[in-house]
Amino acid sequence: MAKIHMLLQGKGGVGKSVAAAFLAQYKLERGHALTCIDTDPVNATFNGYKALDVQLLQIMEGDEINPRSFDTLIEMIAAAQGDVVIDNGASAFVPLSHFVISNQVPALLGGMGHQLIIHTVVTGGQALLDTVSGFAQLLGQFREDEAQFIVWLNPFWGPIEQEGKPFEQMRAYSAHKERVSAIVHLPDLKKETYGRDLAEMLQTRLTFDEALARETLTIMTRQRLKIVKGQVFGQLDKAAVL
Repeated sequence: MAKIHMLLQGKGGVGKSVAAAFLAQYKLERGHALTCIDTDPVNATFNGYKALDVQLLQIMEGDEINPRSFDTLIEMIAAAQGDVVIDNGASAFVPLSHFVISNQVPALLGGMGHQLIIHTVVTGGQALLDTVSGFAQLLGQFREDEAQFIVWLNPFWGPIEQEGKPFEQMRAYSAHKERVSAIVHLPDLKKETYGRDLAEMLQTRLTFDEALARETLTIMTRQRLKIVKGQVFGQLDKAAVL
């Protein structure tokens, strides 16, 4: 059974492409055949990772999904050798979710022997309420038998808490926690060291392995990136992604 990982969140700039890139690197390192697809019509960040051989597919035409482009996406999934990671843009969140559900894509993928896993990102700061709302909206759209859900918590913009309660104690999560198969906590990094090193790696669209192989980076920079990689991959070992 192949797993089709789809990144969905209605708020832009919260780390969907980071999650997609980390997930793809993890699966490749664990020896899985993988197809990576970027459908973001505005910021094709995932496509910038040349080492991941990400295929770019424009599925939006204005504010609507182009049905023929969506058909192409399904054909790419059907032809894939192994699992698939699909990064989607914030502007495509509502139309794509509607298109997937109205065309009964989860059942179609199930008939192919595939499993749909939806990943969404929740972040702190000003985007907290929007991303929590996006999470709840996703869970409300899909039936329990249609998809698994994995939540990525990204503290880059601030603590992920509301009225002193962490995400795991928020009402939105409590109402749907039975359907969340895993929560991945992206590390809260010290900006002067770990945070700076990771930010520079992400800005240049390098994978962990590419960065760790660069002798132009200092020994401690590579050491810190190795630690971050271990923290993220260690959590993915426990999540239902393989």
